[in-house]
Amino acid sequence: QVQLVESGGGLVQAGDSLKLSCAASGRAFHSHAMGWFRQAPGKEREFVATISWNGGSTGYADSVKGRFTISRDHPKNSVYLQMDNLKSEDTAVYYCAAALSYESRIYYHAHEYTYWGQGTQVTVSS
Repeated sequence: QVQLVESGGGLVQAGDSLKLSCAASGRAFHSHAMGWFRQAPGKEREFVATISWNGGSTGYADSVKGRFTISRDHPKNSVYLQMDNLKSEDTAVYYCAAALSYESRIYYHAHEYTYWGQGTQVTVSS
């Protein structure tokens, strides 16, 4: 079992930056690939970013590529999402997720993730 708790959401203006954090506890954090997803009102949950268990591989949705950066810190059992040049269309609830993986793989689909956090709201005003 892995417990995930997101933090760092808030209300910002377009063009601002925000850094989300996800603290993991429970089973070995280092054996899980991690991902960020988001869900806007009335829309389906969508993939944002992913990072392999060792941090060697990352992947991003086209809509955030070049603006968002995912990273992880093993000693702190945490994964982060640095969001720069935020746009109004980035407004959503952001979720952290974990996928058990013993290989340096990254995962783009929600069904590949086993554990989920409760989400943190990000609102970008234009």
